[in-house]
Order: sequence, then C-alpha cells, then structure tokens
Amino acid sequence: MKTLELQFLSEDQKTVRVSIEDPIEPIDTAKIKDAMSNVLSSQVLVGSAGLPLTSMKGARLIEQNITNYTIEG
Repeated sequence: MKTLELQFLSEDQKTVRVSIEDPIEPIDTAKIKDAMSNVLSSQVLVGSAGLPLTSMKGARLIEQNITNYTIEG
C-alpha cells in the first residue's frame, strides 16, 4: 500500500502530518504544492496544540509491504 504524507509546520514549529492512502501516480508535485497552499490559506487544520499551520515542510510517498505469517501452536 502507498500513502502520500503531506507535512506542515504549526505555529510552534511542530510537524503536522496528513496522510492520503492510494494517491494518484505519478505524483504531481505542482498539484501537491497547490493543495498544501489551499490547506494553509483555508486554515481548516490545526496542530495538536490547536495552533494554526504556518508553512509547508514537505511531502513524501511511503510504500509499505506487509507479510502475514500463520503461526500454529
């Protein structure tokens, strides 16, 4: 499974992450930047302390591989 993680900084300089599962690929960095700008300007999200988000920190694509094992006892 792939997850796009958008990273913002809050007013107290703490990282706030927003995760989007199964993003459209290839990743369009211009669209990501526009979306992050919209989040900042609309002030719809706040940090864990209730402080506003102040800037973009970055974005990253995370890929996870999960393997389940059956263990019989």
